[in-house]
Amino acid sequence: MNKEAEKIKVLIVGSGPAGYTAAIYASRAGLSPVLYTGGQPGGQLTITNDVENYPGYPEGVMGPQMMEDFKKQAERFGTDVRYGLVTAVDFSQRPHKVTVDDKDEILADTVIISTGASAKWLGLESETKLNGKGVSACAVCDGFFFKNQRVAVVGAGDTACEEASYLANICEKVYMLVRRDEMRASQIMQKRVTSNPKIEILWNTETEEILGEEEVTGVRVRNNQTDEAQELDVTGFFVAIGHKPNTDIFKDYLDMNKAGYINTQPGSTKTNIEGVFACGDAQDHIYRQAVTAAGTGCMSALDAERFLAEKELA
Repeated sequence: MNKEAEKIKVLIVGSGPAGYTAAIYASRAGLSPVLYTGGQPGGQLTITNDVENYPGYPEGVMGPQMMEDFKKQAERFGTDVRYGLVTAVDFSQRPHKVTVDDKDEILADTVIISTGASAKWLGLESETKLNGKGVSACAVCDGFFFKNQRVAVVGAGDTACEEASYLANICEKVYMLVRRDEMRASQIMQKRVTSNPKIEILWNTETEEILGEEEVTGVRVRNNQTDEAQELDVTGFFVAIGHKPNTDIFKDYLDMNKAGYINTQPGSTKTNIEGVFACGDAQDHIYRQAVTAAGTGCMSALDAERFLAEKELA
C-alpha cells in the first residue's frame, strides 16, 4: 500500500436492493456514501428475468433493468458507485480498514455490508443454459409463472419442502427429487409434503439433465439404487439445496450463525462491531426477497446516520 488510504464516512460493500437502498438513504442524508458493487453488480436480480412482486412496477420489470433503476436513483442523490471487490477488512479499530481489489485501502467511519447470498446449484450445463428460462432458485419469486403447470423441486431440507408446498398451491403437480431415501427436513415439514396429494416424492433420485432449448420442457432423472432413468414432463425446475451468504471475508470479526449469515441485533442492522451494519441476504436466511432486502438497506443507512451523529462524525 504505497498511496495514502482514502477516508470516507459511509462505505457500502455490495450492491443489489439492499446496497442501493442504503445508498439512497445515506446520500439523501448528506453522508456522501461510496458503494462498491462487488463481483456481481446488482446482485442476484441481475440473473432474474421477470420481477412481478416488487411494489411500483405494475407491469413487472426485468431484473437487470430494476437494478439499473436502483443504481441511477442512488447516483442521482450523490452516491459514488464504483466497480470493485472488497477483498479484505480490518474491523479491530476505528476507522475501519477495508481493502479493495487487493490494493486500494479505505478508512471508513461506518461500513454497511450488503454482499448478499448466492444460491447453490447442481452444476449441470443445462441448468446454467436454462437459468431464468424455467430454472429458478426461488419459488416465491418465480412460481407464479408456472401456475397450473407441472414442476420439479430438487432438495430434501426445510427450504425444499417450503418451496414444494408453495408451488403445490398454484401448480398442477410438483415432483420432489430427493437424492437419498430420507429427508433432512424437520418432521413437521416432511409431513406437510407427504400429505399433499399434489406433491409426488421421488426417492433416491438424481437429476441428469434439464431438457429444453429456449425453455424447460422436462427433466431426465435417474434412480441411484435401480439405475432406472425416466423423463418428467415439467416446465419449471426449482433448485432448493440452499444458499451461501457472501460473508467469508468478515468471519474473523463478525458474529455469524453456523451457515455464515451475519447476526444483527434484533430490530436493527447493528453487528457485534460498532459502526458495522449488515443488511439484505447477507443477514437474512428466512425471507430473501428484494423488498425485504431494500427494507433492511433503509434500516442500515438510518442506523449508520444515527451512529455518526452520536459520535459527532456526521
